[in-house]
Amino acid sequence: MSETAAPFPKELDADGGFRRQESAFRDRVTADGSSGFPAAPGRYHLYVSLACPWAHRTVIYRALRGLEDVISMTVVDPERDERGWAIREGEGNTPDPVNGFGHLSEAYRRSDPSFEGRVTVPVLWDTVTGRIVNNESAEIIRMLDREFAAFARHPGPLLCPPDLEAEIDEVNAFVYPNVNNGVYRCGFAVTQRAYEQAFAALFGALEVLERRLADRRYLLGPRITESDWRLFTTLVRFDPVYVGHFKCNLRRISDHPNLSGYLRDLYQQPGIAATVDLDHIKRHYYRTHLTINPTRIVPVGPELDWDAPHGRDAVGGGG
Repeated sequence: MSETAAPFPKELDADGGFRRQESAFRDRVTADGSSGFPAAPGRYHLYVSLACPWAHRTVIYRALRGLEDVISMTVVDPERDERGWAIREGEGNTPDPVNGFGHLSEAYRRSDPSFEGRVTVPVLWDTVTGRIVNNESAEIIRMLDREFAAFARHPGPLLCPPDLEAEIDEVNAFVYPNVNNGVYRCGFAVTQRAYEQAFAALFGALEVLERRLADRRYLLGPRITESDWRLFTTLVRFDPVYVGHFKCNLRRISDHPNLSGYLRDLYQQPGIAATVDLDHIKRHYYRTHLTINPTRIVPVGPELDWDAPHGRDAVGGGG
């Protein structure tokens, strides 16, 4: 096993498989302020990458809830350099009006001078205490869903309602390791065995999801939930990036009739297309992971039409 072949060698297991680090900042914003971080307009700032599927979740939730005037946002440069995520003006990325940081690593060091892990997005920053509240996307999206209702233009319905939370958690527990993180386990593996194990788990899971979507419009039935948006951000990157760059090439999403229609259905929901930036997505993956793509050439294709009719309206009772 050659650790030099891995984009993140510190996150390899003994078999050469990718083992993602745990998020380090796990405080919560609450509507009643009982956590010490009360929901309030203008208090919090999001640092995101439009290229990253985890950060993309939070961008979607901010848009769906209508929180653009409540939580400000900085979009980092999609091309990470040797110092990590850079914050600078560019095509689709924005400066930092809150702290004036040049790199996201500054937010981590200011929050915890002893932090030694990998700097990741998204980051939810508290302007009052001057520190990171949370950098775990799964927790940030639930905060945006539930805790900011008093300030949201679109406060409901909840994407993770209490009556569906157990089922949503069960679906997420299947999708996350096999699909969301599964594509990375394929792409960042440095041994054939680790890659093939991740590959089998990924395409086995996609087949399960393809069958699940045969008789229901969305993962839990006729309404969109948190689980759908968590899967969407992986599916929308699959054909343009993961098939080639991460060697996830048994079948494309476009080769799965139900999954491909489902992807178009979600993409065509109001406000979602504006959150998808293919230029940022492709430049990030192909120009950042130099051990995988040392030439840094960004492919021109594939040809995609996510605005084509999705045909999902009558599946499982419609929407």
